[in-house]
This record gives sequence, C-alpha cells and structure tokens, in this order.
Amino acid sequence: MKKKDFLSKTNQKDWEEYIKNPKDIFDKDRQNKIFSNKERYKFDFHGFSLEEANKKIEEIIKFCFEKRYKEILIVTGKGIHSKTEKNVFKSEDLSKLRYSIPDYIKSTTELSDLVHTVTSADKKDGGEGALIIKLKKL
Repeated sequence: MKKKDFLSKTNQKDWEEYIKNPKDIFDKDRQNKIFSNKERYKFDFHGFSLEEANKKIEEIIKFCFEKRYKEILIVTGKGIHSKTEKNVFKSEDLSKLRYSIPDYIKSTTELSDLVHTVTSADKKDGGEGALIIKLKKL
C-alpha cells in the first residue's frame, strides 16, 4: 500500500479546524489554570494596626481554610515606615506586622490548628515584606 504525500483540501481544512479547537481531547493544563486561583489567596495589610491585622488574619485564615485554599500570601511591608523606634514603650520588632502576625497565629490555638507553616515569601512574591501561610489539609 502506498502512502499519500498530500492531503486533499477538505481534509486539510478539517485538520486545521480540529487543531484550533480539539473538542475530544482533555487539556489538563487548561484545567489547572481554571483551579489555580484556589491555590493562593492574597491580602495586603499596608495601613493596618496590629489589632486590626490580628482580627483580619483570623478571618482570612478561617475563610481560606473553609474554601480549601492551599496557601495565603500576606503582604505586610518591611516596616521601614513604622514609627516604633521613636516610642520607647513599643517593641521595634513586635510592633511590625511581619513579626506580629506569625506570633499571633502561633499563640492562637484555633489558628495554629489550621496553619501548617508561616514563612517569609520568595523575592518574587514580596521577599521580607510578605509572608506565605501554608494551610493544613483535613
């Protein structure tokens, strides 16, 4: 049997249409893109006081755990605009959100039961000015 070296114009047209929109092939990359927004929740804490941030982080962790997010990106800032060094009654580190949020999570049993780890973010995600909170799976 001899193999044909060319396609008819009809077959060529059908093939090009199929390549543009293959309906019967499952595209796992497309599926991952659809669900990728469930991977990470992001929230910016710039302008929050310590008390406001603690209430908000509790709310966010509970919400994300319920909605089955895997991790939370918390933008805290580096604290370079914080005026804590002028007040001798405030801790220079613990009054900054990047230190107080992990401490609050660890000290609150209800939250620490939901959280696997709290780490500094990679440079592309904010570096020292951001935290990654990885949630436990239940």
